[in-house]
Amino acid sequence: MNAATPFQPERALNLARNAIAAEAQALLAMRDRLGEAFVQAVQAMLDSNHRVVVMGMGKSGHVARKIAATLASTGTPAFFVHPGEASHGDLGMVMPGDTVIALSNSGESGEINALLPSLRRLGVRLVAMTGKPESTLARHADIVLDSSVAQEACPLNLAPTASTTAQMALGDALAVALLDARGFREEDFAASHPGGALGRKLLMHVRDLMRAGDDVPRVGPDASFSDTMREMSRTGFGATAVVNGDRVLGIFTDGDLRRRIEAGQDLRTMRARELMHPTPKLVRADALAVDAADLMERHRITSVLVVDDEGRLVGALNSNDLMRAKVI
Repeated sequence: MNAATPFQPERALNLARNAIAAEAQALLAMRDRLGEAFVQAVQAMLDSNHRVVVMGMGKSGHVARKIAATLASTGTPAFFVHPGEASHGDLGMVMPGDTVIALSNSGESGEINALLPSLRRLGVRLVAMTGKPESTLARHADIVLDSSVAQEACPLNLAPTASTTAQMALGDALAVALLDARGFREEDFAASHPGGALGRKLLMHVRDLMRAGDDVPRVGPDASFSDTMREMSRTGFGATAVVNGDRVLGIFTDGDLRRRIEAGQDLRTMRARELMHPTPKLVRADALAVDAADLMERHRITSVLVVDDEGRLVGALNSNDLMRAKVI
């Protein structure tokens, strides 16, 4: 390795811009040549009731892992198999009827090509993603996806850069086409990401987070100011519902208390019906928690009352409950 040259900021910026431009051009060129082979690959995976197995060596292997993960998270059962390990037993993970996507820019990866006879005997559908449509891998594949690039983004035209970006984009294109064809929805995505933020937003309902039973503060309309404050303190909710039986008449919150004190009102003689805000914001128990959060944000409030289909009080929810559940 030659001695490093002094760092030149402007040169670094130019190299970075050139790299991004080279990769962008490679993607646009690949977009324009997409055709029947891509459609066949999508159809093959839709027609199969089995899994998609993604393989690749080196940098293509890293991309293959990501493609498998993206497919799996968007409704297409998929996993990565290392070609080197496949020759030493992991090929047993591949079953007849599976679809194998093999990534190799050169199409001459020894580890992948060594598996071609075994894959043929297994009766899998082989999709080659390669930059060399005349390569050994391409000749043995059922479907060939051309991921070739005019040049790498590397100034030496050696390091896999634009070629791996093209593979990644082509894998994403397959995933997008498949999820659309399968009717994959936000709810389905959330179901496969239960620990993520989207899962929490799309799977968690108000009923999962709300306070219920004795934890819901409530007073009748004739409750005194002291009784109303005692109920708010009991639950620590920061508000109390004012109800007639189970019917919500209004709500009295910490904010209402502060505003009335600032206005100089004598609260000691007032009843709950005089203290309450008569048009509280309500949510249904089966509403999404994220919708309750949006309601609070829009109206700049920190708590809502929860009602059932018949408008009866069944719970209460505040911003602290939503934060603890990481909905907000």
